Amino acid sequence: MTLFVTGATGLVGTRLLPRLVAAGIDVRALVRAGKTLPEGVAPVHGDILEPDSLAGALEGVTDVLHMAAVLRTPDADTIRRVNVEGTRTLLDAVRAQAPGARFLLASTSLVYGQGRTRPAREDDPTTAEAPYPATKLLAEALVRKSGLNWSVLRFGFVYGEGDGHLESLPGLAASWKTHPAQAHSLVHHRDIAGAVRLALTGAMDGRTVNLVDEAPVTTYEAAALVGAEYPPSAEPLEDPWNGRTDGGLLRSLGYVARVPTVHGAVREGLL
Repeated sequence: MTLFVTGATGLVGTRLLPRLVAAGIDVRALVRAGKTLPEGVAPVHGDILEPDSLAGALEGVTDVLHMAAVLRTPDADTIRRVNVEGTRTLLDAVRAQAPGARFLLASTSLVYGQGRTRPAREDDPTTAEAPYPATKLLAEALVRKSGLNWSVLRFGFVYGEGDGHLESLPGLAASWKTHPAQAHSLVHHRDIAGAVRLALTGAMDGRTVNLVDEAPVTTYEAAALVGAEYPPSAEPLEDPWNGRTDGGLLRSLGYVARVPTVHGAVREGLL
């Protein structure tokens, strides 16, 4: 197996790639000049917004994991160019150089709309309008129509291993005026790695799959876990299922969470 990865130097990529290399996978990663990669990963210098830089980059590749994306920036045009046009460019290169490759797209559980009556399932309406999830939906559509063997992995709120993401949640939630009782479905880096390895076996081919752990955590609890203050409230929670994602499909495919709850992660020192 030869796996081509984008987004290798991000929060997920830097923690995922060493695990894939340790599993014996031949990993090749797209990287800009001046960036470093984990030991054992072969660099391919280029940019998903520059089609010429991908010439020959995917020859001999059996699988592709596309994680490169732009998230928290006020520049909606940059988000669109990277998340949509970058995906289009990569798909064109895969079709030209490795048409038999499996294509895994990292997406987000933020694509689900509000006002649901239960945790979000993969076949629920996706009505997100914010630039990041809206562009991920467009990228998902491109992948499904690509003619390639595809899978879409919708990550919950990613955390763990010193990435600082969970620690940022209280501040982000405050800026969004999130109710302290609002729950969030999380996923630890260990479980992203496990789920990606399962997807590489073909278990998720042609599927969209939520990647989340087994127990959502409230904003108030998450803040307490990282030693932060969050204002309590007895006001009614208007949209109780917003932020909660159903991981039943992932479990039905045989996946068993390595870190099933954030409370377990705290006990094991995995934050």
